[in-house]
Amino acid sequence: MLTSPAAYSLVATDLDGTLLRPDDTVSPRSRAALARAASAGARHLIVTGRPVPGIRALLDGLGYEGLVVCGQGAQVYDAGAARMVASAPLDREPAETALGKIEAEVGQVFAAVDQDGPDGLTLVEPGYRMPHPSLPARRIRHRGELWSAPVIKVLIRHPHLSDDELAAAARGAVGDLASVTMAGPGTVELAPHGVDKGTGISRAAALLGLDPAEAVAFGDMPNDLPMFRLCGHGVAMGNAHAELRAEADEITLTNEEDGVAVVLERLYG
Repeated sequence: MLTSPAAYSLVATDLDGTLLRPDDTVSPRSRAALARAASAGARHLIVTGRPVPGIRALLDGLGYEGLVVCGQGAQVYDAGAARMVASAPLDREPAETALGKIEAEVGQVFAAVDQDGPDGLTLVEPGYRMPHPSLPARRIRHRGELWSAPVIKVLIRHPHLSDDELAAAARGAVGDLASVTMAGPGTVELAPHGVDKGTGISRAAALLGLDPAEAVAFGDMPNDLPMFRLCGHGVAMGNAHAELRAEADEITLTNEEDGVAVVLERLYG
């Protein structure tokens, strides 16, 4: 049974495949539903796998000035003040060791990294294909260049394995060297061990003086599972991965059908 809408003091939304439509825009209906939730006293918190540089223009377009959990929980960014509040880099040694263990298990993978910091770059080694071609990335010549600056996560792809197969093999190979998650099609990622969207939303909620148990959370991929497990009510999109749908409290329509708005209109109507 749903909790009373008044209990949801926080609305946590993933971006890709959730709040965003395929063209990286937020529909007028979703904007209106978020405004309705805000007028009822709820705070909106964006929780995304994208690093800070990959969302700043989007936040400006939305007029969003709150906190943002970025990089699978590795970063907390204050959009209004344009400053990084917290960051958890992935050390080079465990990252390289983790890649080596994965390749020993499944053969060659292709890698990219998101650098730390509000102006960090996404570096892509030869053979790696970006899952979101619209996101900025810099091509490098060899893997060693990936570590030219501190990173928050490593993205990996395999030429033959599915995302689910690669994620499962990576989890088995890396142990406590890193946290492994699947964030979207073609997006298997290694984050600092113990860092995920759950730890990120916990930190952001504490800064806001709110309890994640009083949050309604929206997502579409397995990387949203830690957020669902922490928040009071987890809503999977109609286009969500089966693993997330299995643990959701509710399944709404797809991101193309304003699934987030449908639920918010009911809760805050």
